[in-house]
Amino acid sequence: MTDERPGAAEGVDGVLAALADPTRRQLLDLLAAHGEATATKLAERLPVSRQAVVKHLAVLDAAGLVSGSRVGREVRYAVRPAALDTTARWMAALAADWDRRLENIKRVAEAAERDSRRPAPPD
Repeated sequence: MTDERPGAAEGVDGVLAALADPTRRQLLDLLAAHGEATATKLAERLPVSRQAVVKHLAVLDAAGLVSGSRVGREVRYAVRPAALDTTARWMAALAADWDRRLENIKRVAEAAERDSRRPAPPD
């Protein structure tokens, strides 16, 4: 099952690519736990520079996972859950499709096993 909306596949691809990096996952965890935060505050909690945090946030922003809003001289970042929700729905649909396929394989295998235990008709 796939999402037929234009750009949906690219959105999922972008989210999965963004989430492939452990630092970006940590940034999302921090933002989810603390709400809004600046790149400076986020960098204080990670073993990377503020510049690296800003680059990671740009990737997360491009994937639709975070957004930044300017407040005075600062940019405060927050999680945007919609892209993650779309990806989670895609993953759930994929898992459901595999469950259906595996259930069909199980039914075929069980039917074959039952058939193999039946006595052969007399000749």
